[in-house]
Amino acid sequence: MNLYDSKDNVFLRRRILLSLLFFVVLLCNNASSSSSDVITIKPRHLSLLKSALQRSSGEQSDLWRPLTDQGWSPCIDLGNSPSLPVKSEGYIQVFLDGGLNQQRMGICDAVAVAKILNATLVIPYLEVNPVWQDTSSFVDIFDVDHFIDSLKDDIRVVRELPDEYSWSTREYYGTAVRETRVKTAPVHASANWYIENVSPVLQSYGIAAISPFSHRLSFDHLPADIERLRCKVNFQALRFVPHIRSLGDALVSRLRNPSWRNNKEQTNVDHLREMTNSHSRQEPGKFAVLHLRFDKDMAAHSACDFGGGKAEKLALAKYRQMIWQGRVLNSQFTDEELRSQGRCPLTPEEMGLLLAAFGFDNNTRLYLASHKVYGGEARISTLRQVFPRMEDKRSLASSEERARIKGKASLLAALDYYVSMHSDIFISASPGNMHNALVGHRTFENLKTIRPNMALIGQLFLNKSITWVDFQQALGEGHVNRQGQIRLRKPKQSIYTYPAPDCMCHV
Repeated sequence: MNLYDSKDNVFLRRRILLSLLFFVVLLCNNASSSSSDVITIKPRHLSLLKSALQRSSGEQSDLWRPLTDQGWSPCIDLGNSPSLPVKSEGYIQVFLDGGLNQQRMGICDAVAVAKILNATLVIPYLEVNPVWQDTSSFVDIFDVDHFIDSLKDDIRVVRELPDEYSWSTREYYGTAVRETRVKTAPVHASANWYIENVSPVLQSYGIAAISPFSHRLSFDHLPADIERLRCKVNFQALRFVPHIRSLGDALVSRLRNPSWRNNKEQTNVDHLREMTNSHSRQEPGKFAVLHLRFDKDMAAHSACDFGGGKAEKLALAKYRQMIWQGRVLNSQFTDEELRSQGRCPLTPEEMGLLLAAFGFDNNTRLYLASHKVYGGEARISTLRQVFPRMEDKRSLASSEERARIKGKASLLAALDYYVSMHSDIFISASPGNMHNALVGHRTFENLKTIRPNMALIGQLFLNKSITWVDFQQALGEGHVNRQGQIRLRKPKQSIYTYPAPDCMCHV
């Protein structure tokens, strides 16, 4: 027992040190914000930028055309699944780290594990992200009543543990080794692993707390009803809280009807009359969402050159050393090697050129889904030049409307997710959990989603003599089949990114 206590103390000390490190990083970021502002950010692709700014205002006729029926439809009806057993085997708790979309996948997996074990799921506990420091809980983000009601025929879900198990808390498991905690779940564990290792804990104590739990359930060799249940959770049961949906609907409406700005000062009656007249003349406009993840963490970890000169290179190198102590694989490669392999996140400037080359003109209503862009407005300014009608949360919603989500990274991400799911076209600047979650969800709904070919794009941007015409042609040819076409999931791939064929039927 002493040996286990010693190991657990080491684990606790490491967690404390890690939290302190992130706190120091946040302080350093704030302290160095003024120095980062003096980094000169200049356009890196001047020739292409000049052509993009001079492009005609007419868009490609088929650009906004919805996807045709691909012969696949959502197929998650669990009507033939057996009814719930009379007795539950006990309570399952999970503690989920990461950002919103990683936690979202963990919630889906938790429901599946509860089903496998015939256990009652306690509403998952969301850990505080050490970087964003968002304390939002499950009930702050998701509609818990809808969640429980949607799954009532599949598993038992409770908001809180009964009094006899009220001792089972995050703090309880953080102070010592506990026999009810399961902390050895391997990444992508099989259903049998849970039956062999967690069921005995449930039988002995009536409760099992699994932590860590992220990515702890396999995507392969699971019963079909379990796979479909995971999709049911992801695509149906996880609905955002009403105030997120309401604000999201308002943003979508304003994106589709930009005349709302001219009507803000009018009375409600005048506003409604104007909107009615507007709708009688034309249908609401279309809009695209650009998910731009270009924060300091990503920029530093990529080890790529983003055109900020020696000052930026030095700042990112110092940050990289402080966070990862030099253990960054990409640091071994040159910028040219990284770009040719598609391993560099696209900058706002590059995304602007990409969208312009696809045929989006300067009248495009573009929504920028982003938390914090490294370099701030100086980095975004070129993108705004190419798309002057670009909007974001701050430009579309008043400070009063944003009050409930201010400073809450998970709620801000939830709002971006909601708007992205209601857009005509979605495109992301780099792979990641948000990208993967939305690609899968929009595939499930058969919505147009452009997946950038990062290797091709990196090679094109390396060619400093490429003409606008050749740039457009190469991008067009390289993305013919990357606009939402169904891709069948391969072994080890995530069902949340590739819902077919497990959760979709070919008709």
